[in-house]
Amino acid sequence: MLSGLKKLIGDKQDRKIKQYYKQVEKINSLEAEIEKLSNQELRDKTNYFKEQLANGKTIVDILPEAFAVVREASKRITGMRHFDVQLIGGMVLTEGSIAEMPTGEGKTLVASLPSYLRALEGKGVHVITVNEYLARRDRELIGQIHEFLGLTVGLNLPMMQPEQKKLSYEADITYGVGTEFGFDNLRDNMVYETKQRVQRPYHYAIIDEVDSVLIDEAKTPLIIAGKTGVSSELSYLCARVVKTFKEDEDFLFDLETKTTNLTDEGIVKIERGFDIDNLYDLEHQTLYHYVIQALRARVMFERDVDYIVKDGKILLIDMFTGRPMEGRTLSNGLHQAIEAKEGLHVTEENKTQAAITIQNYFRLYPVLSGMTGTAKTEEKEFQEIYGMQVVQIPTNKPRARVDSPDRVYDTAEHKYSAVAKRVKELHAEGRPVLIGTTSILQSEKVAAVLRAEELSFELLNAKTIEQEIQLISLAGQKGRITVATNMAGRGTDIMLGEGVAELGGLYVIGTERHESRRIDNQLKGRSGRQGDPGTTEFFISIEDDMIKRFASDDVEKFKKSMKTDDTGKILNKNIHEFVDRVQRICEGANFSIREYNLKLDDVLNVQRNTVYELRNKVLESDDLIPLLKSSIESYVKEEIHHCCPEDVDTSKWKIDRLQKNISEILPSGKIELRKDVLDKSELTDPIYEAVNAYLPLLDEYQDKPEIGEAIQRFLLSVVDYHWLRHIDAMDRLKEGVGLRSYSQEDPMRQYAREALELFTQMYFVLEMDISKQTASLVQALENRK
Repeated sequence: MLSGLKKLIGDKQDRKIKQYYKQVEKINSLEAEIEKLSNQELRDKTNYFKEQLANGKTIVDILPEAFAVVREASKRITGMRHFDVQLIGGMVLTEGSIAEMPTGEGKTLVASLPSYLRALEGKGVHVITVNEYLARRDRELIGQIHEFLGLTVGLNLPMMQPEQKKLSYEADITYGVGTEFGFDNLRDNMVYETKQRVQRPYHYAIIDEVDSVLIDEAKTPLIIAGKTGVSSELSYLCARVVKTFKEDEDFLFDLETKTTNLTDEGIVKIERGFDIDNLYDLEHQTLYHYVIQALRARVMFERDVDYIVKDGKILLIDMFTGRPMEGRTLSNGLHQAIEAKEGLHVTEENKTQAAITIQNYFRLYPVLSGMTGTAKTEEKEFQEIYGMQVVQIPTNKPRARVDSPDRVYDTAEHKYSAVAKRVKELHAEGRPVLIGTTSILQSEKVAAVLRAEELSFELLNAKTIEQEIQLISLAGQKGRITVATNMAGRGTDIMLGEGVAELGGLYVIGTERHESRRIDNQLKGRSGRQGDPGTTEFFISIEDDMIKRFASDDVEKFKKSMKTDDTGKILNKNIHEFVDRVQRICEGANFSIREYNLKLDDVLNVQRNTVYELRNKVLESDDLIPLLKSSIESYVKEEIHHCCPEDVDTSKWKIDRLQKNISEILPSGKIELRKDVLDKSELTDPIYEAVNAYLPLLDEYQDKPEIGEAIQRFLLSVVDYHWLRHIDAMDRLKEGVGLRSYSQEDPMRQYAREALELFTQMYFVLEMDISKQTASLVQALENRK
């Protein structure tokens, strides 16, 4: 059944590739004709294509000729001619799919084709890379092709002035880092004037290293935060207290899910130490927050793995690249807890002002496409979350790389000894070796065993991107040994030095299976580019982090029947299947985390869209009086419903509260309501009468710009104030959602219901505030008359 399904999928892929090749033949048939055009005639094709689109043609209709024009421009400007497989990659991207192309197949040049074609629609194209260096490089290299053809090209980087950003976004094609596009979106939804916005409506995006951007980075939401005070004394005190705690006695730590909780004994110690009766009382909420963050900082964050200390500051490490993330901090006091743990100066805490997940940000694009060497293993996730198909593009030359079976050892010590021995053998032959590690700490361990063997090597960790890319690009030179985190210098080609191909090419060694097969494949893909020879081999141990996290019990059982040779290499035939299974469990766990975070954000996303829609209405409307009126009417209706529910006896209605609150939204002052009503209309009639008499007064201010500006300012400040408080409330609700699983109800359903209650309450208070402030404004204006 499964093999039949695989065959069906394979056949479908083959049919699709054949269709693309038909288009390639059309493009190639135009080459001789396009070659004859002068530079100006070639440039004039851009306006010709725009006219064609304006006259009803589609991008599919003009694709062959447009691609032929870009290929010719590239030949003239960069000296590079697109291969046929690169043209296929361009077609896949044009239609909003993922082009899976191995390392060295020229993905950068592929992007020049769809970015030109979709830019002809005049709505802007975003080309997204994984770092600033690549964004600058691609803008310079590919941007000159587009500029030669008469298009404008922009670059969007952090710390640019809003005016510069605006110009970048107005360009036909804009290069930049994905997170910065996301932060600009959040900032645009915080502006107080439309002219302060930098982005225009989304149209089409190409993401280079799409798996890194949409999957690896998807665990971490984009957050804009403001500073808030923090008690450094309490931070230091809690850090000292939890240092004395014993695992399984005072706290529990789940290695697989990386979560930690206090035990009853731990709670008692805290209560005794701080002389309080109940840590979970509302009045001790702040203390509990500091204690739990101190505990998380101690057990979940390891120095030189999750962060480094540099110049008295905590720099977080990107787990995928091994590089420090300048300017990134953890929120909700966790960063401060790590500072206290390390005895550093405790900085101010970050409070969320705007946030969105990577998934929900990129789903804002009507058409999204991407390129990578490794996407097939995560195809299901790309389809389900982003609606993107993965198409494997044939290689330009057949692959000559040899992927050797993993070597699995009984201890990490035996593993590192075997790595050193293998590297020494290869170095003696003059063959270049690239050693991939999963963390900075592991890089240091590898470096230590190589030093012990008196081997000279390049160690890449926590250096600048520019240095990193230069060193990675030289990793294929004869006799060279390079140690780097698996993702270091991603997007950089490793060219083989003279005579290296004859020795067998670049030898890549992995020192641990990563949490995803995809990233193992990326490391393997460093070798054997463009048909070059090469070899890859992984050295792993059953003491590696992934196996300890996800299979500690299974390892203990396995050890009973384990057979090893005198180097510690495990000889059992089923060891490879065992390691593969653990990796699949790990991939599943990481997918669950991303899925869980997305489900949480999907609930908030509906609310965020509602508030942003209201905010945009306030920003863009020339007449806000109708909005004020509808807010007042909606509030009055809800207030009556709250104070006088239909299913409650009239004697229990809160008429005093209703009278007070309705009076506060009427500029004329008090409204008198009867207390002895038998029918709801006896209450509502005088209220609606008073409100209906008041609302037409607002029409007098309709064509007065200075009053319109005052209304706009107060409306934006009211919306922002209540929205920020709501985000805070949602963060607290999210913190406790995991505990809901102990009750009988589905925690996500409970979370969604409580989130809706919070939002409904927030919106009611928001409309009440608008109604009250409108009354104050009208009263002040009436007094001036």
